[in-house]
Amino acid sequence: MITTESGTEKFVTLASNGRTTIQLDAPVAKGGGGMGFGPHELLEASIGACINMAVRMHALAHQIPLESVASGVRIVRPDDTTVRFEHTLDLRGPLTDAQREALTAAAASCPVRQTLSRRIDFQSVTA
Repeated sequence: MITTESGTEKFVTLASNGRTTIQLDAPVAKGGGGMGFGPHELLEASIGACINMAVRMHALAHQIPLESVASGVRIVRPDDTTVRFEHTLDLRGPLTDAQREALTAAAASCPVRQTLSRRIDFQSVTA
């Protein structure tokens, strides 16, 4: 479970998984100090990190000579009912077309993407 707690600045929030703590803040445009990832940026980072890890795990498991991978993720809202995660994928190394295709498929199957592609429900539980 991730826990969050108010920081000392206006909207600064500390999030912890019990091993590591990160700082989040609202963007300056929304009254924050911009002193950390914003919540939506953290969601984008989660997807990007998952894509990166899934690609690297697949390359390692299949002995694909991937040197590095970079991805970019952004949230786009084309209308009032749709949220789209657009991402880029930059695969580096002496890769064949078939290897690039396999790594691109691995990126598409990252677990966070799979989670966000399902029906999502929210439930408050009393602490």
